[in-house]
Parts: sequence; structure tokens; C-alpha cells
Amino acid sequence: MAEQAEVSAWRPRVPGVVEVFHAHFTEYAYPMHVHDAWTLLIVDDGAVRYDLDRHEHGTPHDTVSLLPPHVPHNGSPATPHGFRKRVLYLDGSRLGDDLIGPAVDGPDLRDPVLRRRVGQVHGALARPGDELEAESRLTLVAERLREHLRRREAGGAGAFRRDPVLARSLRELLDEHVVDGLVLADAATLLHAHPVHLVRAFSGAYGIAPHQYLMSRRVGRARRLLLAGRNPAEVAAETGFYDQAHLTRHFKKLVGVTPGRYRSRAR
Repeated sequence: MAEQAEVSAWRPRVPGVVEVFHAHFTEYAYPMHVHDAWTLLIVDDGAVRYDLDRHEHGTPHDTVSLLPPHVPHNGSPATPHGFRKRVLYLDGSRLGDDLIGPAVDGPDLRDPVLRRRVGQVHGALARPGDELEAESRLTLVAERLREHLRRREAGGAGAFRRDPVLARSLRELLDEHVVDGLVLADAATLLHAHPVHLVRAFSGAYGIAPHQYLMSRRVGRARRLLLAGRNPAEVAAETGFYDQAHLTRHFKKLVGVTPGRYRSRAR
């Protein structure tokens, strides 16, 4: 029987992400190989078996697998109908070489919260214009991965402490960059804070993630322009959205109707 495969791959505009790779394989088996990047893998259907450092591992549906760079591994279907997977390849800015040893010892992580968060990162990466959301979510994913690899209980030694001053500073910075957007790393540099602490401080203070706040501000501006009679395509360009479809998705989520319908019913 001939091999069957469906694949897609791209490099997003998100710091630390070398590649996004989605694939559905029915028969294909990877030979032993290495990557220069960390391999963060989730399986949406079926299962994969692989060897890492001469030990066999597997990826049941609720598992997140983290394969370290420079360590040989292979991969093959563990179910008759193959497997469907989503992979993020991350550079050393997200996970350092000091964590390679712990990852070799325990690459498969049974963590439903982490599994869900990795899926959310993929969802954001698939939507042009949602790079800040993807970066914010990936920052929290990387933090949780580090906690696992350092054998820390979630919420233990790394427990979050509220920082309302830092949260307000980030909000003011986001307000200054509603249209042109803001990269989380740049915000961290300007505010002299770690990206993880930025996201947690902001979410803890305002009950909303930074990317959600930014999108809310953009939708607010879009509403004013639509009420002034501007067409949705122009409004999308002037309020920082990637395109009209990007505006429509977030506008409908927050307002309940599309920009066109909102404009047609406005007086």
C-alpha cells in the first residue's frame, strides 16, 4: 500500500518558534534523526511510538511530548490508521540546554492543562494577525514545561505574586501601540521584567490576557470608525488588524455581529 501523508509547515512571526509543522501520516516511519531545535509534539488522532536515547516512548492522546535538541530519535505509527500530529520547533530562547538532560529522562508529560495550552498556541499561530496571542500563550507553555523539567510542582516554588504597578505599565504600553502592535519581548525589555511575569501580572490585575486587551482596544476603535461610515476593509487597515477577515473574527467575538452588519444597522 502506498504511503499517504498530509503535511503543512510554516515559520510564523513569533519569537522563538523555528517552525510549525502539522502532519497526518498513515504508514510513514521516521528514521533516527536529530533536530537543532526543541520538538514540542501533540497527537490529535492515533498515537506515535519512538525511541529516544535507546528507550522506547509513546504519545497517547492526552500527552505532550518534548524532545530535546541534538538527541537522536525516530518515530512511527502506533495505531493501524496512523496518526495526526501538530509540532512546534522551538529555539534555545524558550528552553535552555540545561534542560536537555531532564527532557531525555522524561519526554512525555501527562498534563491536561499543558496539552490544552499547546493546542491554543497552534490555534493562534494558524490565524494571521494573532501573533501576540500566540506569543503570550507560548510564554506560559514554556514556563510550565520548565516547571515540569525542573521537577517543580505547578504553583509551588514558582508561585505568582501580584504586581499591579507592572500590570499598569504594560497596559499603558499596549495603549500606545494599539495599531502597530507590540512584541512581548520588546515589552519585557522596556519594562525590565520577564515575559512570564508580564503576562501573569497583567492577567492577574485585569482578568484578561495582554493579547485580549489589545484586541479589545482595536475593536473599540473599529466600532467608532464603522459608526462614522467607514467600510470594514478600511477600518481593518486603520485599527491594526491583519485584514478584513481578521477584523471580522475578533469583532464578531466581542460584539456579536460582523462589522458589516454592525455598520449597516448603526445610525
